[in-house]
Formats: sequence, C-alpha cells, structure tokens
Amino acid sequence: MNARRHGRPHGSYRPGPGGDPGRGETALQKLDRNWADLLQELRVLQTGIQILTGFLLTLPFQQRFATLSPAQVGIYLSLVVLSVLVTAVLMSTVVMHRSFFQRRIKYQLVRNSDLLLRWTLVLVGLILIGTVALVFDIVLGGGAGAAAGAGAALVLILLWLVLPRRSRNRALRRNRGLSP
Repeated sequence: MNARRHGRPHGSYRPGPGGDPGRGETALQKLDRNWADLLQELRVLQTGIQILTGFLLTLPFQQRFATLSPAQVGIYLSLVVLSVLVTAVLMSTVVMHRSFFQRRIKYQLVRNSDLLLRWTLVLVGLILIGTVALVFDIVLGGGAGAAAGAGAALVLILLWLVLPRRSRNRALRRNRGLSP
C-alpha cells in the first residue's frame, strides 16, 4: 500500500505496529530509529566478533597448539565453526537489507534483523564460554576449564538475561506508578 496514493503524507505509512505518540513519531520514523539502533548494536558486535575470530584463527600457528589433546582440538574446532556461523548470521542482516532495500518492507527488515541479532548474541555467548573454558583447560587443566566455562556462563546469564529483565521490569513498574 502506498501512502501517497491514499492521500496520506509519506511518513504516515504503517507497514507494521504504529508509531510512538509519546515521541511524536510516525510508524516509519519509529522503524527508522529502531533500524538505526540495531545497526549500532551490529557494529559493536561485529568488532568483537572479528577480534575473537582472529584470536581463534591464530591459535593453530602457536607452538603449543601441537600439544593439545584430541578433546581440546575438538573444542577449538567447534569454536571456529561457531565463530564462522556467528559471522554468517551477523552478515545476513546486511544481505537482508540489500534484498529489502527500497521495497517498503522495513518492518520485516527490523523484525527479522532483531531476531538474527538475538541469535548472534546466543552464538557469541557460546563462543565466549567455550573460549574461556578452552584457555583455562589448556593452562590449568580440565577441571579449571570446566569451572571457568561454568563461571563465564553464569556471568553471561546474569549480565545478559537477569540484569536487563530486572531493569526493564523496574522501569515498567516505575512508569506505571507502582514503584517509587
């Protein structure tokens, strides 16, 4: 549906959920803001993923790599596969943007990119946990690796799930006047 064809200004076209009257935004302006926010998050993730992938790819060229046990090599190769997979998922937002470009389907672009970004975070979490576990396993042994991996998982759960949910719930209660 073309907004101009129906006598409405361009900014009032509603491809998905409505605008944000509290911000004085139309639906398209809200989608533009959400897309810009997603792009910024993707930029931050991209840098971190590039550094982590680079680190993983240099390991086989280290002298000590030849001393890894078969289990450690398996963990390492799994981390490399996850790293490549997370790069592919992250880059798919760019591919999607190119295929959606100028088709007036930004709502689907934002929704799908949000989903891909969430999957990217899951994969990044697995890579971080695995990398910490592998490094501790190599340096201190299997028990230390397992403990470090479990500790990293706990920290990520607290920082990425518990803290945001608690903060969001507090803010929502405050906005509704239920809490000071």
